Parts: sequence; structure tokens; C-alpha cells
Amino acid sequence: MERTTTLPGTTPTAGQLALAQLIADGCSRTNMGVTTVPASVYVDPAHWVREKAALFDRLPQVLCPSALIPDPGMSVPHDATGRPLLITRDGDGQAHVFLNVCRHRGTRLVEGQEIHCGKRLTCPYHAWTYALDGRLLALPRPETFPGLDKGDFGLVELPSCEAGGLIWYGPQSGADFTEARELGADFDAFAMRDLHLFARATHEVAANWKLIMDAFLESYHVARLHAQTIGPFFRDGITSGDRVGPHQRSLVCRAEELETVDLSDMAALRRVATFAYQLFPATVVIMSPDYINVMTLWPQAHDRTLVEDFMLIPEAPRTDKARDHWERSWKLLDGGVFAGEDFRAAALGQQGLQSGAIGEVTLGTLEGGIRRLHEICEEQMAAAKG
Repeated sequence: MERTTTLPGTTPTAGQLALAQLIADGCSRTNMGVTTVPASVYVDPAHWVREKAALFDRLPQVLCPSALIPDPGMSVPHDATGRPLLITRDGDGQAHVFLNVCRHRGTRLVEGQEIHCGKRLTCPYHAWTYALDGRLLALPRPETFPGLDKGDFGLVELPSCEAGGLIWYGPQSGADFTEARELGADFDAFAMRDLHLFARATHEVAANWKLIMDAFLESYHVARLHAQTIGPFFRDGITSGDRVGPHQRSLVCRAEELETVDLSDMAALRRVATFAYQLFPATVVIMSPDYINVMTLWPQAHDRTLVEDFMLIPEAPRTDKARDHWERSWKLLDGGVFAGEDFRAAALGQQGLQSGAIGEVTLGTLEGGIRRLHEICEEQMAAAKG
């Protein structure tokens, strides 16, 4: 795979260095032995309803990379959570997450999925007009609303946090973004907040969200499922991993390749090793040598998931040659590896599990990350019960 520009970076964080040192020392993930997961957690609609309430309606989640709205005066609707959201960047550069709902009669302010540029948001129904920080600026015929205080009619804002080039939101008040900010330091080591959004696509996958996450939590399938695409790059790789709160962080590389690498040099480390993050509940971030993929998963039912994939590159292409390079990378990963292999495998797995052929999913020693995902789900669902 041709590589051109190397992403900028800084010194790895202590957590990132620890993962590299584990592999250099001949260690990796803790061996959990052979374990099992009930098939029902993938196929039972009632389990999905409980999961949605405990996880997706309660916990902080990544909405998008900062690069989706890099400049002040930008906004974008987001509908995949089940509520109409609007992500904005105000004139001071601060990101906000609002309900995409006019405070007058409840009409949607902005339609579609595309980026909007402009300092104001105007309702298409009665032209109530808002600033990108949510303030109600003006309304036609204000004399017909005697006594109305515009300060009481700003857009409804949800908790949010921008850290390390990702925009998170909290479905409920009091959202705790402690781990998001901690992981932000990791993503700053990849200079992710300064990257350019090259491409963005949404896939509808006929599978439970965890079956999709599973593919990014183990290396057992890589040399086989991806034999004709990226498998050769990961041959004989060793994986190390840890947790940051409910989130998982992993690194895969060949131990011998680390012998000649200055582990404190992130650019050098990335040339031989691949970091991946599984941000609970359902976001995946993969650091390739010269670009980054951010995938946000939005379950719509127990057997249907929307996946939004973002490709981040060092800078906007300046030449046709550079654009062609990134187009090939995008086609390989988004259309080939992810859609054609990982998502397809998840959909086929959903069909098999729903047949009732097996009551449990068996996990080997290279699939411990999947076991941990299910343990974290159980922990968070128990916490939601109080």
C-alpha cells in the first residue's frame, strides 16, 4: 500500500508507551483462556431494549471527529441517536450539541446530513433565528409575543466535550467526560485535532452493534478474513491492550520491529505499529501509518446498525497525485476492508446466530477483547440499575 505524507505527532503518552513496552518485552494481553458469550445478547430484542436504555441513552458517546466542523460558523445535523441533534461551532470556535428543534413550535431547524456554514440558524417555519451558541437572536413580529424574553428561548443544549479531536455528547445531564479528556491526550499524540476530513460515508449493516465492534477487538480474523487486503501487513503481529475506564486501547505490531524504533517518537512508532481504540459503547478509532479512521456505530435495532466512517488525513490534497493516493486508501478501507469484509462478516454472523444453531459464542485466547466488551456492558447495565 503506497504511503505518502506521514501524520504529524508528538511523544506518545505513558499509556501508549506502556503498550509498546509490553510487546517489546514479549508480553501482550492477559490470557483469559477459552470463554463463552450467550448468543442471546446479539439476537434478543428485549436484551437490546435494556442495553439501549442503560448504554446509549445514558453514557457519553462520540458523535464525530472535530474535523467534521473545523471552523467557526459551521453546523451539521445528526439523527442517528434517535433524537434530532445539531452539532455547531460558534464564533469563538467552541463546539455545542443542541436538540435540532425550534423553541417556538418544535420544527426541525436544519434538515439533511450535510455541513451548513453561516453565523445564524433560521427556522424554516416562522423564521425564529438563533446564534450558533444557541441564543435566540430574533423573531418576526416580536410585538405579537408580548412579554417574551428571548433569553428564555435559547436552543436546548446537551452536555458535550471536545477533546483530542473528537466531539462527545451526553444523552443525560451530569455526563462525566473524565475518561474522554484523558483519552484526548492520547489523540493529541496523533495531532488528531489538526487533521483534515477527506471522506465520510454511512453504512447500514444488518447486524447487532456488538458483532461489528467484535471485529475490532481481536486479531484472530485479520490474516484470514483480510488475506487479500490488509492481512499481510499484520502477519505475525502481537497485540497488547489495556482499559481507560470503560474504553479499550490496543496496539499490534511485530516485536522484532520495535528493537530499532525509538518508542518516544510517535511518527517512528506508527510506521511499524497500529494503535486502535474502542471507545465505549460503540466508537472505533484506528491509526494507520498516514491516516486515521473514526467509526461511530449507532444501533437502530437489535439486528440493524448504522456505521458512520470518517477518514482523517494530514492536510487537504494539493495535487491530483495526492488525491488519487487518498482515494485509493479510502476505497481499500471503507469500501473493501470494512464494508466488504468486516461488516459483511457481522451480517453473516447475525444470520447464523438468529438461526439458533449455537447457544453460545466461543472465544479463544486471541479474542479476549470481545470478552472484555461484554463484561463492560454487564458492568454498565448493572450500574444503570443503581
